[in-house]
Amino acid sequence: MSAQMTTTTAVGAPKGAPTAKKKKSRDRSERAAYLYLIPAYVVFGIFLLYPLLHGVWISLYDWDGLTPATWVGVGNYTSAIGDPMLRKAFTHSAVLIVFYAVIPILLALLLTGVMTHATKLKRLSFFRVVIFLPQVVASVVVATTWTAIYAPDGVLNKALSLVGLDAVARPWLGDFSWALPAVGLIGTWIEIGLCLVLFLAGVSQIEPELYEAARLDGAGAIREFFAVTLPGLRPQIAVAMTLTVVAGLKSFDLIFVATRGGPGTSTTVPGFEVYHRAFDLNQVGSACAVGILLTVVILIVTTLIQRIDPGERA
Repeated sequence: MSAQMTTTTAVGAPKGAPTAKKKKSRDRSERAAYLYLIPAYVVFGIFLLYPLLHGVWISLYDWDGLTPATWVGVGNYTSAIGDPMLRKAFTHSAVLIVFYAVIPILLALLLTGVMTHATKLKRLSFFRVVIFLPQVVASVVVATTWTAIYAPDGVLNKALSLVGLDAVARPWLGDFSWALPAVGLIGTWIEIGLCLVLFLAGVSQIEPELYEAARLDGAGAIREFFAVTLPGLRPQIAVAMTLTVVAGLKSFDLIFVATRGGPGTSTTVPGFEVYHRAFDLNQVGSACAVGILLTVVILIVTTLIQRIDPGERA
């Protein structure tokens, strides 16, 4: 009877069911994995989380950075939200997003379509490196170089004069109407290389059978791009959009070096407004409030971008 019960229990046990020993071993492995993550969490907490929380705390005070602070609660936030200068700065950031994100992504998609059908061209890798080069050059160097290009006696105006367009020449970074687009074009030049590298990496992950099927159906280069390449690049487009939009929203170094928010306030952005309030106006609490508001806007925008991507929802 005992032998029959043992046999029945062994037969009735589900095949492949984890034993208590296996569960204990799996739990031990998970705990060990979390232990390996502790150094990363410590670094994140010290260098990211603590400064962010400390910035939130400072934003609740009226403080000039030297004298004793005065508690104002959310007063800095309400005054910042109602400040027309800050609203103008965020409007400028929205314009820069077009130059930092929309134009680079469209141009990078165009270059990706060309490069995927130009495999026979020589030195194609050289052009990829050249296009990506602005990503590895310091932003201060880029801004200084483009400031010289945009100068009244710079390369751009000289080139316009050579082709008979002297009437178009102007001090680009000193013009109230053209200063912001001029800075935006610098952002386009920087970000297009990042987008192109992401898209070329994404194309390499698309199954070749899809291209073969499209060609068998008689699809040309343009139809093949919209039917196969573009749908296959959705995850990379979402990543590129996230990185470039964030770069446009938190832009500071280009503005600081090239225009310092001028002429007037025509190129002021939230990042520069944080610096201006903290170091020029000695309003450290207000500057922290603007920085926290910018962080919230970036989190909202990136969350919306990730929700748009079908791959993220899946």
